[in-house]
Amino acid sequence: MADIASTFSRLIRFTPTSSPTTILIGEPVDSTLDIGLAVLEGKEVSVSIFSGSSVLTPGSKTDKVETVSKLLSPLSQSEIGTIRCIGLNYVSHAREMNIDIPAVPTLFLKPDTALSDPYPTATTILPKITQVDGTGDYESEMAIVIGKDAKDVPESEALEYVLGYTASNDVSSRTSQMNQTQWCFSKGFDGSCPLGPALVSSAAVPDVSKLSIRGVKNGVVMQQATPLTDLIFSVEKIVSFLSQGTTLKAGTVILTGTPPGVGAAKTPKEFLRSGDEFRVEISGGVGTLVSRFENQ
Repeated sequence: MADIASTFSRLIRFTPTSSPTTILIGEPVDSTLDIGLAVLEGKEVSVSIFSGSSVLTPGSKTDKVETVSKLLSPLSQSEIGTIRCIGLNYVSHAREMNIDIPAVPTLFLKPDTALSDPYPTATTILPKITQVDGTGDYESEMAIVIGKDAKDVPESEALEYVLGYTASNDVSSRTSQMNQTQWCFSKGFDGSCPLGPALVSSAAVPDVSKLSIRGVKNGVVMQQATPLTDLIFSVEKIVSFLSQGTTLKAGTVILTGTPPGVGAAKTPKEFLRSGDEFRVEISGGVGTLVSRFENQ
């Protein structure tokens, strides 16, 4: 694990009620609280403030406690660079899409402008090109955050570079995706990567395959992997592969793929519409990433 991972259990990035324009980093006082749901429900969330200004340089826990006003993504646009995304990384998802199991990880990219805060701080926009035929889709994903620069890393050392894990939604426009062999356009629209609510330290997750993930649309479970034993490529393999010849800078976010149950594979289709709510739930303290969709 990255050295700084041992300095915290889970961190959130937020603005406090005492100073709504100030961005702080801290650890929720209640270690059992699902931060995403608590904020959505308007509950008071107390946070022990860390001395640092970023989850990448959190510093140490202070005696100061603040209450959450707005919950933000764990990292800012300026910190993440380009978001790396692994496609078709669950055996069952590849099969539902009638695509061969890949021999090496399938990589596509999202720009930093795709990053979005959890709802209710931000809504997730369905762009006009997606509204043409209404094929916006959800993808519940676990995300890796790199804690220190990584290049040419062997699999045996890959976890030493992982700061922690959080939840993400790889929001996609299926018609655009199927019309092209490259997926960056169809998955890279502004706000198409909600991230959060909490970053759980890799030190607190000794075996990431034991985490579970669910995707829930308007209260109905659409996706589920409990635990994450269906992954084609492990966290170690992904980090090592992506670092070959390419520096993964600290703050790099890597989406690890989605389990079966995406809207495009259902009969009838379960595409996203304005007003829909989608929740990505991940165990181990990550909590629930809530997104609310609206048309551009």
